[in-house]
Amino acid sequence: MSAVDWLNSEAFALFGQHIKWSDMIGNTVGLVALALGWRRSIWTWPAQLLSGVILLVAFASAHLSGSAGKQLVVIAVAGWGWWSWNRGRQQAQDGSIAVRFATWRERAYLVGGAALGTLAVGGLFTAFPTLSWDPWPDAYIFVGTVVAMYAQARGMVEFWFAWLLVDVVGVPLNFANGFAFSGFVYVIYGALVLWGMRDWWLRTRTPALEGATA
Repeated sequence: MSAVDWLNSEAFALFGQHIKWSDMIGNTVGLVALALGWRRSIWTWPAQLLSGVILLVAFASAHLSGSAGKQLVVIAVAGWGWWSWNRGRQQAQDGSIAVRFATWRERAYLVGGAALGTLAVGGLFTAFPTLSWDPWPDAYIFVGTVVAMYAQARGMVEFWFAWLLVDVVGVPLNFANGFAFSGFVYVIYGALVLWGMRDWWLRTRTPALEGATA
């Protein structure tokens, strides 16, 4: 059995749901990455990269092009985010990553980019049905992840809000397409996102410690 076959094999069954190794390992690493992001640790990016590689194998084999494409974006943005945080890690006086709220112009760009991107990707999936079983939810998750990771790399508190919006669609989509462990983990993601959002939000109220923007 090859490594890919093993990753896509069943690990165990839970509540009638069949859990795949790739689904379980990839999302567990992703959960660690989110926790590291909450702590503003630079190691959040290599963890996200590894999670992306494993989940790429899982979603590609399930013919979920949007979710697989999302992992390609995760891999690419993780590299850029790693570089960006390395460059900005000394901008806070305590030696950690400086965080901030986005400006209203930046928020408009994020929302506009998410809307236009979802329309474009969803339209592509609709025109070519073989690319995705669930074109519009898949497109929403794909584009939402791009927006969230970009905002995280820029040290914007709004990245937590973006992840919450992705989770709203991601949980039912994963259950519907046989990735039960992803669905369970996304629920835990939701709790971590709320705690992380609170931590970053409080950080923005201490500008003397945070210093310049990321």
